[in-house]
Amino acid sequence: MGNKEKYYKVLIENDGQLNEIDLGERIGLSEDETNEIIVQLLSEYKIEYVENKVCNYSQMKRVKKRITAENDGSKSIFRLM
Repeated sequence: MGNKEKYYKVLIENDGQLNEIDLGERIGLSEDETNEIIVQLLSEYKIEYVENKVCNYSQMKRVKKRITAENDGSKSIFRLM
């Protein structure tokens, strides 16, 4: 398991108890490595920035989307609901 996966797992388990830098140090990462991983996770939409307890990052909440189809006779139109 790579550092990014370890950090992501520990971040979820942490539930805002430790700040993001201390959390990285807990698994042996430097501040720079932790910040690099945070940037990667943000760009992958796995975490979001929220001022929540001690830690400013949390797992992204997944929104379920439903696709519906409408047929106007000549073509089908798909919409995200």
